[in-house]
Amino acid sequence: MAEAALFDTFARAPLRFVRGEGVWLVTETGERYLDFGAGVAVTSCGHANPHLVAALKDQAEKVWHLSNLYEIPEQERLARRLAEATFADKVFFTNSGAEALECAIKTARRYHYAKGHPEKFHIVTFEGAFHGRTIATIAAGGQEKYMEGFGPKAQGFDQVPFGDLEALKAAITENTAALLIEPIQGEGGIRVVSKEFLRELRTLCDAHGLLLIFDEVQTGVGRTGKFFAHEWSGVTPDIMAVAKGIGGGFPFGACLATAEAASGMKPGVHGTTYGGNPLAMAVGNAVLDVVLGEGFLQHVNDVALVFRQGLAGLKDRFPGVIEEIRGEGLMLGIKARVPAGDLVLAMRNEHILGVPAGDNVIRLLPPLVVTADEAREGIARIERAAEKLQSDQLKKSA
Repeated sequence: MAEAALFDTFARAPLRFVRGEGVWLVTETGERYLDFGAGVAVTSCGHANPHLVAALKDQAEKVWHLSNLYEIPEQERLARRLAEATFADKVFFTNSGAEALECAIKTARRYHYAKGHPEKFHIVTFEGAFHGRTIATIAAGGQEKYMEGFGPKAQGFDQVPFGDLEALKAAITENTAALLIEPIQGEGGIRVVSKEFLRELRTLCDAHGLLLIFDEVQTGVGRTGKFFAHEWSGVTPDIMAVAKGIGGGFPFGACLATAEAASGMKPGVHGTTYGGNPLAMAVGNAVLDVVLGEGFLQHVNDVALVFRQGLAGLKDRFPGVIEEIRGEGLMLGIKARVPAGDLVLAMRNEHILGVPAGDNVIRLLPPLVVTADEAREGIARIERAAEKLQSDQLKKSA
């Protein structure tokens, strides 16, 4: 009954989790579920990670909030660590991925404005993209289902088909400021952008004086086996939006940029009340301790190989249920031949959680601390779910 007081914007599953342990979630009745959704790629270091818990408790006993009217040492430390580990020189901390994208969009537009080109504010994006739920980011994503009912589309976003280089070239005009892309589309159905296409984007930006923006909200912080997914291509952006895994479950995001790309962002042109607060910064530094620790990314790659091979075996065994396995690292997707919701439910009945996405895909995004044995256990549960669905298909066709 309490749920009646909430906005009716979520179709929640009838599960109430009260505790988490690593890759497991426990309901109020004591049932244990393998969490291969991780709060949509958020719980990067697992539930109740002792190092993150200790960092948060320690900071909570000192100071929770200061605002950016004052210097925050942990914020400066986290920004420096992110800059040292990436292409970036400058970092702006936010409360969410959508805010990180808003900052990225504003940074790109402000760059050209400061250079004397206020007409250069258009940003080219790609069909199937998802960049957030604000008025600007739903326009950037371009999906009608997210824009319907919220008034006119925000100006300045030009969308082209996914992977269509010629359409992209044709879309670039004297008003274009930047190109914005996810290295792997998450909500769009775990669609991987090729390394060659990312390199072409860099070449186009350099040739036309544009900024390249990567949305690594879902793909970043170790999810694909590199610190950030774009590292696999050897391409570096000018601006990057980050969130989800960087907080390990604590809500915050970041916009990273080169000094040149951020050169238009002067005092007073952008701000945040909660962004970069001491609690978030303490957790963010603890997450980097884990993810940038010796051998951690290799662990992600090793487990991902086990997981990917197991899923490939399921595809071969259940061709009527599974059409394709997609993704990189521990950002994997099952493109289903049955309705994706049916497979999500069948998995849930086997006490394993996945996340639905576009293109009839189920995302598998376990905490990055998942072990090979836990990956195998997950495969076994997905196998039982697929077996049940295939059996139902055979009964219907008999």
